[in-house]
Amino acid sequence: MSFNQSVLLPVSPDEAFALVTEPERIRRWLAVSAYIDLRAGGDFRWTVATGNHAAGTVREVEPGRRLVLAFGWDEDEALPPGSSTVTIVIEPAPDGSQVTLTHKGLNEEQTKQHTEGWEHYLERLQKVATAGEAGPDEFARVPQDLNPVTATESVLSAVQPVLRLLGPEDRPKPTPCEDFDANDLFHHLMGSLVQLGALAGGTVVPTERGTVEDQISLTAGQAIDAWRAVDLDGTLPGPDGGEIPAADLAGLLPVELALHGWDFAQTCGVELDISNEVVAYLRTLAQGIDPVGRENGSFKAAVTAPEGASAIGQLAAFAGRTPMHAP
Repeated sequence: MSFNQSVLLPVSPDEAFALVTEPERIRRWLAVSAYIDLRAGGDFRWTVATGNHAAGTVREVEPGRRLVLAFGWDEDEALPPGSSTVTIVIEPAPDGSQVTLTHKGLNEEQTKQHTEGWEHYLERLQKVATAGEAGPDEFARVPQDLNPVTATESVLSAVQPVLRLLGPEDRPKPTPCEDFDANDLFHHLMGSLVQLGALAGGTVVPTERGTVEDQISLTAGQAIDAWRAVDLDGTLPGPDGGEIPAADLAGLLPVELALHGWDFAQTCGVELDISNEVVAYLRTLAQGIDPVGRENGSFKAAVTAPEGASAIGQLAAFAGRTPMHAP
């Protein structure tokens, strides 16, 4: 069985091809993080929604016209990486392009599941092609299995639209962190991602090219990959030579990313849209970090959240942050 659907995009075929092949554009409509070696035989790996990792190889590439992928899922024994075929064909159309996606090699249940998914993401592709942004992805808001790693993926998905608002002209702007302007905060977060990835035994190499969203997304993706390889039910060496539950250390990553995402949202004058369920989980993680977090300066003394504050705004108040704008 197979899925087949076409959508019309108000962009040229070359631009449509870029939207389905360039990682920074894929992140706008399909994936939290994306890697693709765009050549026949090259690998690809996408974190689609949260906790779901599509992977496989590129079979065919015709720039501006056609992409064929051997497609599957890391966590799915019934449809492992490379076990099905996704073909994307791009054709000129009046006022734009027609993009046709076909997914073959599925059984009946898989076809049903992938139909729901592809229809959702093709609609988001149309929104990106039309407006430049698709908005928060409902499929990424609340992971099916909420843990520090999937929570980080969900937070990253919510933070990315905010990061895309930050241009070079925003670097000197203030943030809720009194000692940091936006440029300082960017470098601080990049350093934190490197350190938090190292706690998992990974080597995170900061990405130094591209936009703020490019650099933070790609660097955070490395940290997430490092933690994905860790047994969260086990322990890891602590700074004092003892053992610390791995889940406790992993919990630092989504809290750090969420709070600084909120900081950047305040700088941009927008709301950070993280689901209440995920924020409630982050609050539990943050309470585990406290009081050590206040001793080392990560958190300041808690403040009272303004009336009407969102869940993430209340978490920011718990961490000692005062909003720059009314909720």
